[in-house]
Amino acid sequence: MNSANGHQQRALEDYRLLKQFGIRTVRESIGWRLVEQDGRFDFSIIEARVHAAKELGLQICWTLLHYGWPEDLDVYGDQFVPRFVRYCRAVAEFLQPFGGPAPVFSPVNEISFTSWGMSVGMFRHSNMAYEHARRDAKRQLVKAAIAGCDAIWDIIPGARMLHCDPLVHIIAHDNDPASHLHAEAMREAQFEAFDMLAGRRDPELGGAPRYLDLMGVNYYDTNQWEAATGHRLWWHLDDARRKPLYQMLVEVHERYGRPLLLAETGHVGSGRGIWIREVAEQAMMARHRGADIAGICLYPGIDRPDWANPNYWHHSGIWDVVAQADDPQARVLAPAYAQGLRQAQALTERFSDAAAMPTIVVLSHLRWHGANTRPRQILGNIARHYNIVYIEEPVAGAAIDYTEISHPAPRVSVYRHHTSGTGELSWALAQPFMLDLAKRHAQPIVWLTTPMALPLAKALDPSLVVYDAMTDPAASGNTAQHWPEREAAVLAAADLVFTGSPSLRDTKARYHRHVHYFANSVDTVHFEPALDRSNGHPLQAAIGGPRLGFYGTLDEHIDGDLIAAVADAHPEWQIVLVGPIVHRTEASLPQRANIHYPGAHTYQAWPQFLVGWDVCLMPYLTDASQPPANPANVLEYMAAERPVVSTAIRDMGALYGDVVAVARDEQAFIAACEAALASTQAERDALAHKMRALVRQTSWVAMTDEMHALIALTQQRSSVAGMAA
Repeated sequence: MNSANGHQQRALEDYRLLKQFGIRTVRESIGWRLVEQDGRFDFSIIEARVHAAKELGLQICWTLLHYGWPEDLDVYGDQFVPRFVRYCRAVAEFLQPFGGPAPVFSPVNEISFTSWGMSVGMFRHSNMAYEHARRDAKRQLVKAAIAGCDAIWDIIPGARMLHCDPLVHIIAHDNDPASHLHAEAMREAQFEAFDMLAGRRDPELGGAPRYLDLMGVNYYDTNQWEAATGHRLWWHLDDARRKPLYQMLVEVHERYGRPLLLAETGHVGSGRGIWIREVAEQAMMARHRGADIAGICLYPGIDRPDWANPNYWHHSGIWDVVAQADDPQARVLAPAYAQGLRQAQALTERFSDAAAMPTIVVLSHLRWHGANTRPRQILGNIARHYNIVYIEEPVAGAAIDYTEISHPAPRVSVYRHHTSGTGELSWALAQPFMLDLAKRHAQPIVWLTTPMALPLAKALDPSLVVYDAMTDPAASGNTAQHWPEREAAVLAAADLVFTGSPSLRDTKARYHRHVHYFANSVDTVHFEPALDRSNGHPLQAAIGGPRLGFYGTLDEHIDGDLIAAVADAHPEWQIVLVGPIVHRTEASLPQRANIHYPGAHTYQAWPQFLVGWDVCLMPYLTDASQPPANPANVLEYMAAERPVVSTAIRDMGALYGDVVAVARDEQAFIAACEAALASTQAERDALAHKMRALVRQTSWVAMTDEMHALIALTQQRSSVAGMAA
């Protein structure tokens, strides 16, 4: 692979590229079968990398055995370990002048994976039965790794040893207890090599705690699956059965207590940026829970071909290899990956400090994992400056009271109370929890997205009250009759008021002096997969085209009559409506053969639906009872560069009328959809250009930094006023 992508010849150039991201450490494989020929060692194959790293001040962590050994050697034979020891000594002697007092070596890469590969004939053919071959291979490789450590330490006493294996999660495919036992046994097998190295099992192999020095775990989107079927728990579809990476990292830390490196991680094709950013978030969450996370290593830096098919390139590197007229192996930066990587690096810098920080307690009528992304984006980003305690509106109708707690992002904890109460009183039933919270967080900042929770806010004795006004009183459904007086009370109590639309800003400014409008933004890295037209959601695969789609909450604001009219006007069109049904029944939504309801799917999976739509819909009611709206999904549709047709929601025309077709009645809406489907490629390209320009002007990070500055300034003013009084 090093030869195929040119790294063998271009090490200095490749290492220089890493400076763009401040990366100063690389992992490299030596290749035992390449440097040992006829019993003699020739390390010229790595000399260029050694000298390039020295010139640029890079650290190289060297892997000695990476799926290969000399052809004349039987891995199961008596000579394997002595030959490996001889090789390790030669490596240490050659590299000693270059690595400093504490160089890092990985004697045997992925002992568990290699032994499995040997048992199925991936690396070396074996006539042994599967389990016997796997067990013998693992024991032999562990013995080699232990002996190799000793050989290296004889030459370089301060050397550090990094042992790497895949980190996996395996589940049962059904509820049969035997299936669960089988899945757990498979999952536990990932720790066997580490346990052998540490001397916790098979002590005759010579393991001891000192050999388990630095631990590396290799993790990809395919590392979670069903035991019996092998079916993957797909990350890009947000399979609910997936185990969060941070929990897996914490488990390894609690089991071994050693410094932990994510020694390989990456993604292929589109989605590379969001993958590395999510991995960084999960690593920080593990770190906040005590895990000693030493770093994250991206694989590969330069794109590589497939193991089995050298003509198929994965598009998995920070740089793709693209043949150009003057360079058949040109390095071309993957833009979305680069953007996501920079975000990941900023995130690890900002979230690595686990010191005490001020707390924002959020009282919200919106579910963190629901369709509305504005609160989640704002609070997830502002968590760079605060601990976020997100209290969702309680869920009524439970047999007994209980609380679900989740940790979806760094410094964010989400609490969902299930109560036996109903209606407005359900907020009041959270009072005991709020009083307990007040004891743990003295005078927090309280952030309200609904005025109905104001009584609970008072129980917290807040240092500052922020009201994120997301709607007008008329939009509040069952609580509409109480909303005006409650909102008046909130506006009187709030120190700051934020709004997401100009109309709301103008309305609230009549009653409050400090109202600030923050336009919605879009996470372009998250929606980059929607630009890759080869993606798609399997639930949509059997639905023909053209497809017109919407995702969001299917609530009382959705114009069901309009959707029915569109479906009836063009039975050949397929309308896909993704999202949870809230404040209405499924029967109240239009039912047609060409209208499809795939159900409620999380934010993670939205790009996979979006990529398959020819037109994106904003089918909201516009009568006087409906609120001003600036839905976040309109910018997400633009990030996918899809035509958007909207009803005449207030603010939509003023904000996006140049790129969104805004229709004032059913016939105009249908005509706009027809025009979008009939547009030429040149027209679609021109529209996409305008959309990109709009999207580039937005930034959730910049918005939340400004919000943080306003909060800090308001607190400072309050403090000064208090001292003056």
